Amino acid sequence: MEDEKRLARSLAAGLTAEGYAVDVVHDGLEALHRAGEAPYDLVVLDIMLPGMNGYRVCGALRAAGNDVPILMLTAKDGEYDEAEGLDTGADDYLTKPFSYVVLVARIKALLRRRGRAESASPVLRAGEVTVDTAARRVHRGDAEIALTAKEFAVLEQLALRPGEVVGKPEILEHVWDFAYDGDPNIVEVYISSLRRKLGASVIQTVRGAGYRLADR
Repeated sequence: MEDEKRLARSLAAGLTAEGYAVDVVHDGLEALHRAGEAPYDLVVLDIMLPGMNGYRVCGALRAAGNDVPILMLTAKDGEYDEAEGLDTGADDYLTKPFSYVVLVARIKALLRRRGRAESASPVLRAGEVTVDTAARRVHRGDAEIALTAKEFAVLEQLALRPGEVVGKPEILEHVWDFAYDGDPNIVEVYISSLRRKLGASVIQTVRGAGYRLADR
C-alpha cells in the first residue's frame, strides 16, 4: 500500500503544479465522507482502497445523488472490470500503469464535458424520450428510466442530435475522450443496455455509420 500512497502523493504534486487544488485520502470510508461533505469538481478514485473499495465508494456517492465526475483507477484489466466500474456510476476508467499525460487529458476532458452539460439547454426531447440534463433524469413517455452515468452520457450525445446519425468515434470522443485506449466496442455495450431499458426501437443502428435516436 505504501507504493499506492507514493503514487497518490506524486499525482497530487503534479496536478497541483497544473493549477488544480488537490486533496488526498488513502481510505475508502474517508474518501466517501470527504467527497460527500465538500463540492469537488472531480474525483480520481482508486478501486483498490482499504476500508471501502472504489466501486462501493462510487456507488454510495451516486446513490446519495452526488453527480461529481469520477475517474476510476485500477490495476485490473479487461472489459468486465471496466463495465463494472462504469456501471457503478463512474464517468471514466484508467488502467494502471498509465501515462501521467493521459491522466491529465482524461481529467481535462471530464471537466470540459461537465462544463458543456451545465451550459447546454437543460431538457432535450426526441420522440417519446425526454432527457433532463440538469436533473440527470430520463423519461420515456410518463415512465422514468433509471440509467447509469455512462448510459446517460451516451444517450445525451444522441439526444443532442435527434434524428441524425452519430458515429461511434464521436460518441467515444465526447463520452470517453480522445485518449481512450480501450475497446471501441464498449459503445455497443452501452447502446445495447440503453435499448433494453428504453425499448429496441428508440435507438436505430445505421450500418457502417453509427446510431440515431428516433425523433418521432
